[in-house]
Amino acid sequence: MIPLTRHGWREMVVGTLLLAAGGWGLWMLYPPLVMLAVAVWVWLIAFFRDPLRKLPADPKAVVSPADGMVSDITNIEFDELLGGPAVRVGIFLSVFNVHINRSPCDGVVVATKYKPGKFINAMRHNDASTQNESNTIVIADAVSRRPIAVVRQIVGLIARRIVCTARENDRLTRGQRIGMIKFGSRTELYLPMWLAPRIDVHIGQSVRGAADVIATVTATEFAESAGHSPSSPSPCTRGEGSAASAEQAAAPPPEVSA
Repeated sequence: MIPLTRHGWREMVVGTLLLAAGGWGLWMLYPPLVMLAVAVWVWLIAFFRDPLRKLPADPKAVVSPADGMVSDITNIEFDELLGGPAVRVGIFLSVFNVHINRSPCDGVVVATKYKPGKFINAMRHNDASTQNESNTIVIADAVSRRPIAVVRQIVGLIARRIVCTARENDRLTRGQRIGMIKFGSRTELYLPMWLAPRIDVHIGQSVRGAADVIATVTATEFAESAGHSPSSPSPCTRGEGSAASAEQAAAPPPEVSA
C-alpha cells in the first residue's frame, strides 16, 4: 500500500465523493467515459503519496527539501535571513511530483514567516520567488543559533495552499517532514556562503526530497551543526524521530493560506 500524507485526507475524501458522483453520470451517458473519472481519482490519491526515503550517508550532505526539477541556481550577494552571501537552489514541483517538504539538515527552527502574494506560474522563478504567496522556514545550528539554511515554500499557478508543520524552536532532523504545498508549486533552498556549499545538482535535474543531495558543505563548522549526528534517527526515516515531530503529529497542521 502506498503511504499517504495526513495533510490530504480532506481533499481525498471530498474528491472521491465528487468523482464517484461524476463517474456515475458518465456511466449513464456512455460507460467507457467512466475511465476519465477513474484516472483523475488515481492522480488525486497519488498526489498525496508520502514515500519512505533513505538519507545519504555523508553527514555533510544537504538533502533536497522537495521532489521536482531544479529550475535555477542563483548566487545572492546578501540574504537578510542568513546574514550574508548565499546560494539559492529553486525546485519546481509539477502536479505529478510528491509534494511533501522536508528539512535539508539537522537544526532548530528559529523563525517562520508567511507572506501573502500572487499566484504566478512557479516556472517563472524570478517573479514567483518575490511576488507569490510563500512561507519561509529559517533553520539554525541548535547550539549557536546561527542560521544555516532557509526553506521557502511558494505557491504556483495551481497551488493555493501551503501546509507548514514546523514551528519556532522545533528541533529538526535531516529529511524530517516539515509540511507540503498542494497542487503544483516551487520550493527554494538557501544556504549561506560561509558554509562553503558545493552544489551537487544542475539545472534540469530531477531530485527527490530527503534522498538526493543538493549540496555538500565543505566548512568544518557544518560537521556538528547540520550533519547526521549519532543521536539522529535512522537514515531511513519518516520524520518522526524527534519530540518535536511527535508533537506535530498530535496537533493539527496549520495551513498558512486561505
